[in-house]
Amino acid sequence: MKKKVLSVLLASAMVVSLAACGASDDDTSAASSSSSSSSTSSSASTDTASTDTAASTDTAAAEDYVLEKLHIVVDGTLTATVDSGQQEFEAQWEEAVGERLGHPIDLVITQLDHSDYTGTVSRMLATSSVGDEDYPDAMIMSASMYRQYQTTGILWDMASAYDNAEFQARVTLPTVNENMKTADGKLYGFAPTYGNGCVTYIKQSWLDAVGKTVDDIKTFDDYYNLLLAFTNDDPDGNGSAGTYGVIAAGFGKLDEAPYINYMPEFWQGAYPSFYQKDGEWVDGFTEQATVDALERLAKAYADGIIDPDTEEAGTKQAREKFFSNDQSTSEGVFTYWAGTWLRTLTNNMSKNEVDDDLGDDRLVQLPPIKEIVDTWGGYINREAPVWVITDDGDGSNAREQAIFDALLDTMLDGDRVQTLWTYGAEDVHWSIHAEEFSTNADDPDKRKDYSYEEGEFHLKQSPNDPNAVWKKNHLDSVLVIAPLTNGFVDDDELVTKGNQFFTTHCVDAPAAAACDTLTANQEDLTSKKKELMNLVVAGEITAQEAMDEYTDEFGDIVEQILAELNAQ
Repeated sequence: MKKKVLSVLLASAMVVSLAACGASDDDTSAASSSSSSSSTSSSASTDTASTDTAASTDTAAAEDYVLEKLHIVVDGTLTATVDSGQQEFEAQWEEAVGERLGHPIDLVITQLDHSDYTGTVSRMLATSSVGDEDYPDAMIMSASMYRQYQTTGILWDMASAYDNAEFQARVTLPTVNENMKTADGKLYGFAPTYGNGCVTYIKQSWLDAVGKTVDDIKTFDDYYNLLLAFTNDDPDGNGSAGTYGVIAAGFGKLDEAPYINYMPEFWQGAYPSFYQKDGEWVDGFTEQATVDALERLAKAYADGIIDPDTEEAGTKQAREKFFSNDQSTSEGVFTYWAGTWLRTLTNNMSKNEVDDDLGDDRLVQLPPIKEIVDTWGGYINREAPVWVITDDGDGSNAREQAIFDALLDTMLDGDRVQTLWTYGAEDVHWSIHAEEFSTNADDPDKRKDYSYEEGEFHLKQSPNDPNAVWKKNHLDSVLVIAPLTNGFVDDDELVTKGNQFFTTHCVDAPAAAACDTLTANQEDLTSKKKELMNLVVAGEITAQEAMDEYTDEFGDIVEQILAELNAQ
């Protein structure tokens, strides 16, 4: 079973690579944090596991197992990259965790490019095995990846380890992981935070220019008319054409749940993937709600209010156009991640000298329009990304429990290690020592001075950008399921404002679907849906013609997928 599914996943990964779609949540270059390419966890008897060892109790085996090396695979959600303090983060983690375990441990981080993370992980798992230097002990997976892999035998069931973890005493959001358990109580992934989602940001200066406030935007018609005004009424005041109402990283993010989060006002109640509706699995792509959404997108594209770069834009390109100082080619609306990104987008506008007179009020968050509230209930809170541990299949939990204890149990220790995952390395990304520094020190108009007393927790200048203050590493302190207990809190008002806004206006996304036939055909289905979506939006075919073509090509496969899902 494991080899069969691995072959399917590898084939899918090859399709992804050939498609070269390029859209991403973060555009982080592939890198390894260690000069040592050796990456497999080891013990004094790694290669000599015997029947006697396998027959030992899990507890005794775990106590005897010495984890000397831990290889993790991550994406761009680990912000401490190679050029921004990853080496220091790694060294401090090794020291802190080594002290807790009572022996040295070598952490090896392989950071993959976010745009093909799924494909690269699939190839990595399919072409190597436990004991090989490039095979991961643990890795980050999106909710969709997790659903695909949890039945393959590749992932370790960590339910017992999770239930007995030291951090359980501090968990404040237990349902995040409890809801991921299978019907028979198995748990193959661990989410240290809840998922978060996207909200719609609008430039305040553009609202002022067209005589609108965010309170005027209640319905889709209100929103559409605002986009028309942003496109046609010279919102930047330079008298030239070229502004657009909105930009996004694709008309729909059809390769990643929750699919509709980058253009939610147009998708409204549609969900162009498999999801449960009234207790039954359905293919949301074929529903009338998706037809209506595609027709709305096509009309907006024809009216010129969607930036045409949206079709091929990755998130990096979309972000940079939105906060560009060349406002004649910019946009007034951009839907993106909540919380920390309210600060990040604002800071990037500041760096580009956009709307400096507005300071931290450059952007306003749009509450979900009536049509979104009436269908989904609010913005979509995605299923949380998870950490998974690979199963070596030797019949013993010793290695896997040791990985859990070193990596996941310490990740939420409430103190030293959790601080590393939350903020990064001490005296590199944050500090409690007296300090003064300035950002944009050479620009009197943008200069900002910071001063901290001894013992006062604060974030430092970013290692790779002295004109920006560091924000976070991997864990968001507001989203985490077990909070820090050491009082280290970054009280950035914009981040707090963004998180509070999202939690007020969000609902949980539908559970991701997973079955063998879906896994085998996922990439083909996604590729076809994206192709048809782009043709409809461009006006080359109608939405109904797209549905007919999709059904003709994939109808039998869809029926098989739904039969498998509904039989589970």
